[in-house]
Amino acid sequence: MKDIIIIGAGTAGLTAAIYARRAGKDVLVYEGETYGGQILPTPEIENFPGFKRISGYEFATAIYEQAIELGASFEYDQVTSISGSFEEGFTVKSEFSENQARTIILASGARNRHLNLPLEEKFLGRGISYCATCDGAFFKGKTVAVNGGGNTAFEDAIYLSNLCSKVYLIHRRDGFRAEQALVEKAKNIPNIEFLTNRTVSSLNGTTQLESIILESTIGEPASELVIDGLFVAIGQTPSSDYLNGFVNIDAAGYIVAGEDCKTSVDGVFAAGDGRTKALRQLTTAASDGAISAVNACALL
Repeated sequence: MKDIIIIGAGTAGLTAAIYARRAGKDVLVYEGETYGGQILPTPEIENFPGFKRISGYEFATAIYEQAIELGASFEYDQVTSISGSFEEGFTVKSEFSENQARTIILASGARNRHLNLPLEEKFLGRGISYCATCDGAFFKGKTVAVNGGGNTAFEDAIYLSNLCSKVYLIHRRDGFRAEQALVEKAKNIPNIEFLTNRTVSSLNGTTQLESIILESTIGEPASELVIDGLFVAIGQTPSSDYLNGFVNIDAAGYIVAGEDCKTSVDGVFAAGDGRTKALRQLTTAASDGAISAVNACALL
């Protein structure tokens, strides 16, 4: 039986593995795809302390290699269920294996909802972004668009308005899910322009994004919008389906856990983008990883 099984090898999971191994615990990390999580394909990171500039691949690989050198074990397999208790031990089942552990750290993260359009993956980091606070600085003085109508979209547009010469806010309806205070604030910013009753139907460019096609939802003609960047803010999907009610999850699918990373089940912790939290960044993912591992070790 392992001391700690960690679900997910993103920044939170790998940081948890590092802290747990440094405490001398036997650690197994499950990862259904590849190490690194959402940050892996990011061309440049400029907001993580200690690095003026580093690629997502370099960043993720460095943490992964650190965890490997410290002796963490990795199982590249998709977890399908977790059962058990702290008193009796937990059983983690995956597509091809089954393992037991005394404690669990859930670091399976969340996935940004994509537009699911041709060229979207090609232009990731080349005009397409899902995080304004991560990538906004790359578009200083340029023209960008934000797609979405919730709080995140408005927060992104307001943030980008301080960096970019022009910000278009695109939404499929003329009403918004965002808080009215955010809507009013955005309306009073001169370089933010609202494009309502429109959806992004295609992406254009050669090596990077150059323009988008907007389809009307009310029967008006389609139009082309020339921009340097498109920030997609249509929500995230937490990777929590495999839990099947094992721990408390909120209405959006995020694992309910506070800053101590403790879930509703004793011995089970949640770290990173998959838990309920206000800010989802590399720094907070690393923080969660450290906190969850230290608390798991203390419980052991």
